Amino acid sequence: MLELQSHIVSQVEYASTPAPQDMGRIRPTSMDKCRVCFPFAGGLIGGSHISALQLIQGLNHTQFEPVVLLHSLDGPLPDFLANAGIAFERAPIPRYWQAGHVALRDLPTMPADIARMRAYLRAHKIKIVHTNEGAMHATWGMPARLAGARHIWHHRGNPRAAGLRLLAPLVADRVICVSNFASPPQGFWSARGKSTVAYSPFDTAIAHVDRKSARSTAEASLGIAPDTAVISFLGHFSTRKRPLIFVETIAAMRRARPDRPIVGLMFGEEHEAGIEARIRQHIQELGVADCVRMMGFLQPVEPWLAASDVLLVPAVEEPFGRTVIEAMLVGTPVVAAASGGNIEAIRNRGTGLLAHPDDPDDLADHVLGVIDDPRMAMTIAHRARQEALQKFSVEAHVNKIARIYREALAI
Repeated sequence: MLELQSHIVSQVEYASTPAPQDMGRIRPTSMDKCRVCFPFAGGLIGGSHISALQLIQGLNHTQFEPVVLLHSLDGPLPDFLANAGIAFERAPIPRYWQAGHVALRDLPTMPADIARMRAYLRAHKIKIVHTNEGAMHATWGMPARLAGARHIWHHRGNPRAAGLRLLAPLVADRVICVSNFASPPQGFWSARGKSTVAYSPFDTAIAHVDRKSARSTAEASLGIAPDTAVISFLGHFSTRKRPLIFVETIAAMRRARPDRPIVGLMFGEEHEAGIEARIRQHIQELGVADCVRMMGFLQPVEPWLAASDVLLVPAVEEPFGRTVIEAMLVGTPVVAAASGGNIEAIRNRGTGLLAHPDDPDDLADHVLGVIDDPRMAMTIAHRARQEALQKFSVEAHVNKIARIYREALAI
């Protein structure tokens, strides 16, 4: 690794002057502001994008000036940023790399690509590079270090991720983790000593959503009776999110209470090739096509969440799911697998219910317990909302990140 690093540095030194076509794009800057670069791969919108957007909007722009870059303009992310009023531009190179998965065909061009990114950071006087995705950690860590910028590695994934274990100790100045579960383990080669836990930010204004109105609208849209129990799944369709377990849980509920009207709503889009087809096939095989509906990716989703009787989160080893907190804020009880960050977000039988991971029957028992006991559901929902309002505000998150920025700049 050190030999490769030396090879890259030697080539970067000869290729770091900005190209003439880049010079015209340099934005004016003031010396009293800290310019913070937020690079994104582009494509699908995930929790990392929503959290980063709230941070970008919430930063004190008299002190910090965000610079947002996209490697790709495909997918919904450009429109998502534009609708939020956040300016962005193309990254200096279109390609990006995954930690531990660099294609051999990319190796010959890597030194020049790194040089181009380094030149961009220097020319635009970027002081901090704040990465929020695995590919962006791997792509921008070295250019940031070579440009003399501080690299803030915002880790939102599994603590065993290759990049966090192998690359973060080398290139990151600070590591921000979304939960204690997501934090790097101790070890000889570890980023644990420079990591901090900062829970993701949430728009607490959604706590004021009108649940009765949302429910009436949902019933009319779905064509369901008022006594139908609405169980929702929110998230990208990926193995970790366990969408197939959601379908199996609805099937288990149907077996346990064949006369109880229920509907399972699945909000999201495919994150792994072929998984949506598997979900649809599973729905047919288990005979629940009449009560499980694929809703697609919808925005805003908060009214649908507020219209639900239960948010079911079967995800396993989820670092810190946004939908758990969003449900707490809108007053919808949560039943989640006792795994990963779910255990940090939920106090069992206090602010939600935790069930055995990958156990559809146990998940179904917990969901039925909530919908059969409205008083318990109301108590849990009230406690959860109060706790979420106190712990997960945008202001608290922004203040903590700004403090980390200042600490990193003082290194």
